[in-house]
Amino acid sequence: MDLEESNGGRPAQMYMYNVNFANIACIIVKAGVTVHSLTYRVVNLAGESLEEGYQEVEQMNEELIYELTDKLILKYPRIRALGIGVPGAVHQGVINSCDIPNLIHVNLVAPIHEKHKVEVILDNDMNLTVYGLYQRRGYHERKSLIVTTFIEGSLPGAGIMIDGHIHRGNSHFAGEIAFLPFELSHAEQFRLLHNRDTFHPLAARAVSSLIAVMNPETIALTGDLMSTGDVELIRNECLKYIPELHMPHLILLDNPDEDYMCGLIKMTLESLSYSLQLVEKRR
Repeated sequence: MDLEESNGGRPAQMYMYNVNFANIACIIVKAGVTVHSLTYRVVNLAGESLEEGYQEVEQMNEELIYELTDKLILKYPRIRALGIGVPGAVHQGVINSCDIPNLIHVNLVAPIHEKHKVEVILDNDMNLTVYGLYQRRGYHERKSLIVTTFIEGSLPGAGIMIDGHIHRGNSHFAGEIAFLPFELSHAEQFRLLHNRDTFHPLAARAVSSLIAVMNPETIALTGDLMSTGDVELIRNECLKYIPELHMPHLILLDNPDEDYMCGLIKMTLESLSYSLQLVEKRR
């Protein structure tokens, strides 16, 4: 840009960050009761949207994701990174459990990276949602936060932030609360969570386990099985196990999709930055 107005010394050269130097594309793969969906957004380096889209499919598979990726990169050749969110556990680029059976054991990262030579970020939907919530609400970096979801047609899951960092666990299995030892099969757990008479006690057992292990400041509850009145009912059930002193703030997350997309965009943009982070030395 121009030179800065002089205050008596040599005027400084001014620069502007080129937000259109590169683009990223983000794709959310969502499981539904009757149909699945793909939601995508292409943004510049400032996170400003260039294009958004949504499509429903009856049978989801990796080929549909590859086709959408090809289409977006052809249209936006400045795309340098791709972020994909999936409803399942991911380890080393491979989906090893998922609410969409066709995607289990699929490696989405390597084929896309090899074909298009772009950075590929693949992560769990709950990790991305909790990261987006953390970013959008401006939580202090030392805070701990959990998002727990109860979605119709699926088993529950959770995303965990500890001291400002996503907690994925050794094999990226952290937050898979459907595997807690309830002494129930997944089919029985599914049935009880989808019954209003048994939903709250079982949901509270999952939330109480998270409180006892993680001791977070806030737990955000979401999913279409949740409603406003359920938060207090679950809190009261939790108090049967957790002392009041250690109860976190429970809130209802009304629109998690924006947090989800925000988290995916932030994480994908960060993949283009240096993989170095300045952290406080702990004594």
